[in-house]
Amino acid sequence: QVQLVESGGGLVQAGGSLRLSCTASGRTLSSYNMAWFRQAPGKEREFVAGITRPGGTYYATSMKGRFTISRDNGERMIYLQMNSVKPEDTAVYYCAAGGTVSPATTAYDYWGQGTQVTVSS
Repeated sequence: QVQLVESGGGLVQAGGSLRLSCTASGRTLSSYNMAWFRQAPGKEREFVAGITRPGGTYYATSMKGRFTISRDNGERMIYLQMNSVKPEDTAVYYCAAGGTVSPATTAYDYWGQGTQVTVSS
């Protein structure tokens, strides 16, 4: 099993940047494909970005070019670099681990508790 803890959320002005981290305990992340999701109030959880074990990356259309997902060589952390943020990026951001990168939440076996990102206009 793996336990995931997100950090790095907070309040940021529109146009600014933020870097989220996801730290694993228990097993390393080397066995998992990873992803970031987000959920805004009253909305469904949506896929943001994913990274495969070899390092291939996938992005939701609205985040492509602004967000960057990466994983560290030590296999204990993944990151989400958020640039040019917009008020509509306000949400709780979750990291997830699973056997595949997919926009479906059901594809992931492990989830963190989330970190709040608030973008002010």
